[in-house]
Amino acid sequence: MAFAESAGGGEPIPSPEPAPGSARRPWAPLLAVCAGYFMVILDVTVINVAVPVIGRELSASLTGIQWITDGYTLVFAGFLLTGGALGDRLGNRRIFCSGVAVFTVSSAACAAAPNAPFLVTARLVEGLGAALIVPGSLALLQQAYPAPAARSRAFGLWGSMAGIAASAGPLLGGLLVSTGGWRWVFLINLPVGAACLMLTLRHVARSPRRPARSLDWPAQCAVVAAVALLIAALNEAGRRGWSDPAVLAGVGLAALAAVAFVVRERLARSPALPLSLLRSRTMSGGAAIGLLFNFGFYGMVFTASLEFQHQRGFSALETGLALFPAVAMTMFASVLSGRLTRRTGDRPLVFSGMLLAALGLAGWASAGADPAYPLLVVPMMAAGFGTSFALTGSTATVMSAAPSAYSGAASALFNTTRQVGSATGVALGGSLLATATDYGTGLRTSMAIGALAYLTAAGLAWLCVPARPSKT
Repeated sequence: MAFAESAGGGEPIPSPEPAPGSARRPWAPLLAVCAGYFMVILDVTVINVAVPVIGRELSASLTGIQWITDGYTLVFAGFLLTGGALGDRLGNRRIFCSGVAVFTVSSAACAAAPNAPFLVTARLVEGLGAALIVPGSLALLQQAYPAPAARSRAFGLWGSMAGIAASAGPLLGGLLVSTGGWRWVFLINLPVGAACLMLTLRHVARSPRRPARSLDWPAQCAVVAAVALLIAALNEAGRRGWSDPAVLAGVGLAALAAVAFVVRERLARSPALPLSLLRSRTMSGGAAIGLLFNFGFYGMVFTASLEFQHQRGFSALETGLALFPAVAMTMFASVLSGRLTRRTGDRPLVFSGMLLAALGLAGWASAGADPAYPLLVVPMMAAGFGTSFALTGSTATVMSAAPSAYSGAASALFNTTRQVGSATGVALGGSLLATATDYGTGLRTSMAIGALAYLTAAGLAWLCVPARPSKT
């Protein structure tokens, strides 16, 4: 076994052993990791069109229906940092495979649910599996593709999975519910999970373990509490309003938990996320960019879905087709950005992508009270292209800013901020639609705020993203 120098200059870290067949099939690690990531993100959006049917068939209360959708997101976002820390300590491949197994088994339990409480519990476990999958996915790609050009292309395709899964969720959900019933929304995960597990075990190299890295459980509990309270408060804000006491209390408690996390990390001998990483302008700036572009993109998808279904009378399937222009652009943009980043560096791609996405949402906001659908195609394409175009560079920025011993934690930080951005965009969009004088005004206001978030991300990209590509 080969050894690599540790980031801290201490004991050498064993390099990962090549997986059997990985040299002959260099695409296999990418396919395995992207399959797991696609499954996780798809479950965030595919459930939306199935929830009304589930509620009727299982006689679920309104609270039960809310927990079917929100419970998954809460556990997923809350335990991402824990999943990253476990991957760094026990090996990212081991934790990734464990997450795929948990996710697949819990998906089968969701499909077999006899009642709403059983389904809610299975969804919570599914969210835990997702939290184990996502941090390891980026760390495994960084391990499998050490060459900067290949790594950038891999990060680009990984990032495109989020946009494709988020936007295709309503379309796929509508097809499954209308043809096979709501249980197929979960059953579809079984073959994907089995294939992902098989490909990972066969073609992804074993990751180095760092047993000396202790798990800082007080810090883990603090970050779980902070993220879960914040996501819960944001979800409730979309229904109750931003001045509701429960929402304000949730935000306040989340802030206290975040302070407790920072204090604990300052005192810990082996911190889950060293504060020196957060003080890095590259790391913190990249994470903030991830929050902002998820805020803009998921806010657009959520409000556009409501606009198409509630105001224009589209079915779930028609809504998915209407959102397809944004989906189509994400794959094209990720491939293009992966090819360009080695020549230009990450900063121009992130900066131009965020500007283009801002123009797209600004174009929608200025299109008028009831624009014809063809007028919205170009804004959706610009937002989808710009977000995916910037994602490759921002992902590479965050991952390159962290030493290899903390690759799982860096991935977890990046994806946690993105989940917070998604929840904020959806909550604010729902609140604006509910409180505006008319539906069109709320929609245009939401798009304008999303454009402002993209512009802010462009400014951060210019300040925080390295100008030239890494030579390592």
